[in-house]
Amino acid sequence: MLLPDLREAVCDANMELNRRGLVLYSFGNASGIDRESGLVVIKPSGVDYAELSPTNMVVVDLDNKVVEGNLRPSSDTRTHTALYRAFGDIGGVVHTHSTHATAWAQSCRELPCLGTTHADYAYGPVPCTAMISDSQVAADYEAETGAQIVAAFQGRDPVAVPMVLVAGHGPFAWGADPGAAAAHAVILEELARMAMLTLTVNPGAQPIPQAVLDKHYLRKHGRDAYYGQT
Repeated sequence: MLLPDLREAVCDANMELNRRGLVLYSFGNASGIDRESGLVVIKPSGVDYAELSPTNMVVVDLDNKVVEGNLRPSSDTRTHTALYRAFGDIGGVVHTHSTHATAWAQSCRELPCLGTTHADYAYGPVPCTAMISDSQVAADYEAETGAQIVAAFQGRDPVAVPMVLVAGHGPFAWGADPGAAAAHAVILEELARMAMLTLTVNPGAQPIPQAVLDKHYLRKHGRDAYYGQT
């Protein structure tokens, strides 16, 4: 069996989405890449979380060809592989339809950085893609969704903002490995919920000052970070 450790990690990431209530039934998917071989392990399409195991994960290459597995890979595979090709520093990708993040995506609004909780995990607003066009849908919907995400990160660092809202669709998140990608998806849902509550209490709430954003992000992720234990 190819990539047994990565299969385990990808299965665990998928189950974490289910444990955290970010997915229902067979919604959503998580994947991971082995950069040395260029192979991606991803959840099979339409399989309920109760039936998932490392052995039924599907292995594909970066051209979306199934290399190992008896099941069809996730219908979002072409989006995942587009992100792996474009963002060379990521090792895992997650897609959910979590309630609050999806509400922002369906509203076609970026998620502003309204507080330090957001700043701890994303260096600035979480972008929302442009709405996909009819011609893109007809051409190759999933691959074009990946292209829309990549376009939204022109001039942005996908490591510093490891998450995105796809207009009219839902959130994607990524990280150094499948577990980190799942954690970022959980965090994105909470940031979206907090932002929605904040704007309900104060519709005029504004993003935090740049100095506060810098302080909170860089003390965890900067060159001289001092958050946590060495």
